[in-house]
Amino acid sequence: MLKNDIILLVEDNPDDIELTERALKRSGIINEMLVARDGVEALDYLFCRGIYSGRNPEEMPAVILLDLKLPKVNGFEVLQQVRADEHTKLLPVVILTSLKEEQDLIDGYRLGANSYVRKPVDFIQFTEAVKQLGLYWLLLNERPPTPKSTQGRKSGG
Repeated sequence: MLKNDIILLVEDNPDDIELTERALKRSGIINEMLVARDGVEALDYLFCRGIYSGRNPEEMPAVILLDLKLPKVNGFEVLQQVRADEHTKLLPVVILTSLKEEQDLIDGYRLGANSYVRKPVDFIQFTEAVKQLGLYWLLLNERPPTPKSTQGRKSGG
């Protein structure tokens, strides 16, 4: 149904990973979904480090679905580092979490999240939420071009 842009799911809960995969497939969203199971793995993927050191840095995900409670490096720290880097700062980041703390919502937007979605408990509602996320961020949303090379061009702030 949709062009093959990559979805980066940053999630440590195996059940939520499986639910997200099933929800995308049921919605007709056949995009490749890469899973990072902790914040370090997500950052390694985005910044081409560690096991991802050979990855083409020009091939960035169309959207990052980011859980907040992650091992090693939490979702807020991932978001902070994504927004601090010239090459990744414009990537769409959707916080997809079961947390219901108002401060988390405020902090997520303050740090530059594009959207904050609470995971519905019910599978049918979860499927519909993921479908809407996929349709919007992968089909309707116009993304900025990826910077070709930002080496040597640092902005202040």
